Amino acid sequence: MSTTVDTVVVGAGLAGLTAARRLVEAGRTVRVLEARDRVGGRTLNHVLDDGQVVEAGGQFVGPTQDHVLGLAAELGVTTFPAHTVGDTVYVHGSRSRRFRGDIPPDRLALPDIALATTRLARASGEVDVAAPWEHPDAGRLDAQSLATWLRRGAIGAGGVELIDTLLGSAFGAAASEASALYGLAYVAGAGDEIHPGSLDRMIGVAGGAQESRVVGGSQVISQRMAEELGDSVTLGAPVRRIEHRATGVTVTTDAGSFDGEEVIVTAPPHLAAEIEWSPSLPAHQDALFRRMAFGTLMKCEAIYERPFWREDGLSGQGVFRGGGTPVCSMFDNTPPSGSPGILMGFVGGAGWRKWAPRPARERGGAVLQSFARVVGPAALAPVGYFEKDWTAERWTRGGPTAVLGPGVLTTLGQWRDRPLGRVHWAGAEHSDYWNGYMDGAVRSGEAAARAVIAHSGGHP
Repeated sequence: MSTTVDTVVVGAGLAGLTAARRLVEAGRTVRVLEARDRVGGRTLNHVLDDGQVVEAGGQFVGPTQDHVLGLAAELGVTTFPAHTVGDTVYVHGSRSRRFRGDIPPDRLALPDIALATTRLARASGEVDVAAPWEHPDAGRLDAQSLATWLRRGAIGAGGVELIDTLLGSAFGAAASEASALYGLAYVAGAGDEIHPGSLDRMIGVAGGAQESRVVGGSQVISQRMAEELGDSVTLGAPVRRIEHRATGVTVTTDAGSFDGEEVIVTAPPHLAAEIEWSPSLPAHQDALFRRMAFGTLMKCEAIYERPFWREDGLSGQGVFRGGGTPVCSMFDNTPPSGSPGILMGFVGGAGWRKWAPRPARERGGAVLQSFARVVGPAALAPVGYFEKDWTAERWTRGGPTAVLGPGVLTTLGQWRDRPLGRVHWAGAEHSDYWNGYMDGAVRSGEAAARAVIAHSGGHP
């Protein structure tokens, strides 16, 4: 026996829960189906021994991310500034150097960095985030990797290595793995309809995408929405089959079947392609989704009795160039109470490929050595340590976002958001602005809810 609602929503992350919440506000009945035993998708709180939480998944918010910030405010969720007081440390080879700001003080690479950021800013400003394939030079840009495009602009290895360091946490991949057109569109999307996207905003802390964190951990936003929706959220219900007809849809899960007038699918595209579809997805859309594989990313966090680095005038932030360490970048992840002290490092892209297969003890030791390069030898003696490898999550398989290689965007990109009759798409990868971020997920959920209401004859 199946359950019937107006709209079935696949996925209880930020996108799916936002869509469901907006539909309920419009008077629609919904059922949210989640494969995991929890809500939150790629946001996940880690509970410390004293009951405080830190984030094992997506966590930062910043300027122009007004959709997720607005949603948080509606739910009574507040934010606090990420810790930025003190010096950042730049690690390259055997040297560690303190600096202020977002650009590392590498004298030899500085001209390349300046040229790269200027060229990225100019070129990304010419890309329409809603239709990057319409760029007059789209074919040439999409036929080459972002690394090749940078080097053709007379940008040397130092500049490309530093871009790779930044992309290690933003993409979970290197500039050689993303098409130049996709990379430019991604930078162009680090803004909103009024404020043009920029690399500075994407990588920055103060005034950038890493400016603030959520009190109670970012997963609390999804938890509050799920509480509001109550029995309309079903956990432990991986979707196996979706039948879509002119008259409605049937979604089959391990927890039963659900009928609806419409369905919103918020699973990551590469996982959505694994669902059994009847009729099948259009070949172009299926091909695109299968090529929207995620990057590779792990978060590693060490716990200390106090944030001792602050006493030395350090912010806890570090940038690692050259791939000699597993960590590509690190941050102070201390709770807003000020204790315990927590350092968090991203292990992404090439660093993940090298270190993920290593024994946990060896990898953890290498991560602590990386932290020690930034804040000193006291980092080698934490009172606790944990990791979250997002590639090991069955219903995520990577992170933080999809990476489109050369040739994909111009040939298949137009199929990303195209509805299939009563099937609609949402998720962080289905947003033009802040693609892959929490704000992008919320934006996509809101857009999908509007599309469902319009398609079913209502008013958004």
